[in-house]
Amino acid sequence: MHVSVRDPINELRNPNYEKDIAYVTKHNKWVLASIGIWPTVLKNIGKILPKIVIGFNNLLCFFTLTQSALHIILEQKDTLLRLKFLGLIFFSFMSMMKYWALMIRKPEIEHCIEQVQLDWKQVEIENDRELMLKYGIIGRNLTIYSILFMYLSGIIYVSIMQYAMGSQINEHNQTIKMLIYPAYGGYNIQKSPTYEIIYGVQCICEYVFDTIASGACGLAALFVTHACGQIDVIMSRLDDIVAGQYKKNSNANIRLMEIIKHHTRILKFSAVVETVLQEVFFLEFVSSTFVICLLEYYCITDWEQKNIISLTSYILLLISMTFNMFLLCYIGDLLIEKSGNVGVAVFMIDWYHLPTKTIQNLILIMAMSNTPAKLSVGRILDLSLSTFGNVLKTTFVYLNFLQTAVM
Repeated sequence: MHVSVRDPINELRNPNYEKDIAYVTKHNKWVLASIGIWPTVLKNIGKILPKIVIGFNNLLCFFTLTQSALHIILEQKDTLLRLKFLGLIFFSFMSMMKYWALMIRKPEIEHCIEQVQLDWKQVEIENDRELMLKYGIIGRNLTIYSILFMYLSGIIYVSIMQYAMGSQINEHNQTIKMLIYPAYGGYNIQKSPTYEIIYGVQCICEYVFDTIASGACGLAALFVTHACGQIDVIMSRLDDIVAGQYKKNSNANIRLMEIIKHHTRILKFSAVVETVLQEVFFLEFVSSTFVICLLEYYCITDWEQKNIISLTSYILLLISMTFNMFLLCYIGDLLIEKSGNVGVAVFMIDWYHLPTKTIQNLILIMAMSNTPAKLSVGRILDLSLSTFGNVLKTTFVYLNFLQTAVM
C-alpha cells in the first residue's frame, strides 16, 4: 500500500529544504542506519552494506538469545535469577521480532521517508515552514529522549551491572565469571579470550536491541509529527479560504479543491504509517506490559536486598521502557486530536461569506474529520493516553499476581 505523492520533478520550492530535512531526521538516520533500516543513497557496495549489517546483527543476536535460553532451561536453578533472566530474554526476543517487522516493512518505510522529504521540498511560504518545524521539533525531541534513555540504561546495564555481578562459586568449587546475558556451554566459556569475545558480542547485541527500541519509537514520532504539521498547514489554508491572500488569483472553489486534495493525501499517509508500523506497535505493547511488570518486581526485590547498583540499573530500564510506551501513546493521541480538529477549523472560518456551492463542499471535510486518523496496536486497540494508563494499571495487576505466585 502506497500513498500517492506529488510529481518529484517539480522544481524545489523550499530553499531551506536540505537544512530542514536534516534537522528533523538526523537522529533517526543515525540510529536506523546503524542497523540497516534507513534507506541509503550510496551505490554499488553501499546498496549491499545494509543487508550485510542486518545479517550480521541477526546472527549475533540469535546466537546470544539461544545461549541464554539454553542456560535458563538447562543450567540455572535459582528462581529469582531465572525470573530476572526471563525479563531480559523476553525483551531481547521481542526486540528481534520488531527488527524483523522493520526489515519486512523496509520498502514501505522508505516510501514514507520519501513522502516526508517531498513535503519539505514543496513548502511554498514561510508560515507553512514554521508550522511544520513546530511539530518537527517535537518529533526530534521525542526521538532524542528515547535514544538517551535507552542508551543510558543499556550502557549502565552492560558495564556497571556486569561489574556488580562479579563472580560466583559453583557446586564444583570453580569460580564462574558472570555475563550480562547468561551463556550455556559449561566452564570452557570462562577461559580467555572466549569470555572476552562472548562479552563483546553481548555488548553489540545490547546496542542492537536498544537501537531497535529507540529507532522504532523515533520513526513513529517522525511520521506522526510530520502528519500533524501537515494538518496545521491545512487548517492555515482553511483560515485563508475566504480572504484568498495565499493565492489571490484563484477563486474559493479552486482553493477548496487544493485543501481537500491535501487533506486526503495526509489521511492516506497516516493510514500507510499505521499499516507499516502496526506490528511494531503490537510488539511494543506486549513487551512493555510484560517487561515493565518484571522490572517493577526487580526493583522491589533489590530494594529489599539493598542492592543499590542493581536497583539503579533496573530503575533506568523501567524509565526507558515506560517512556517508549508513553511516547507511542502520546503521538497516537496527538494524531487523533489534530486530525479531529480539522472539522472544528472548518466550522470556525467565515464560511458564510463563501458561495453556497463551496459551503456544501466544506461538509466533505467535516465528514472526513469525524473519523480521525489513528495508530493501532495490531488493529486491536488504538494508541492513546488512555491506553498508556491501562498499560500501567495492567502491569500493577500482574505485579501483584507475580508477588503472590513467587511467595
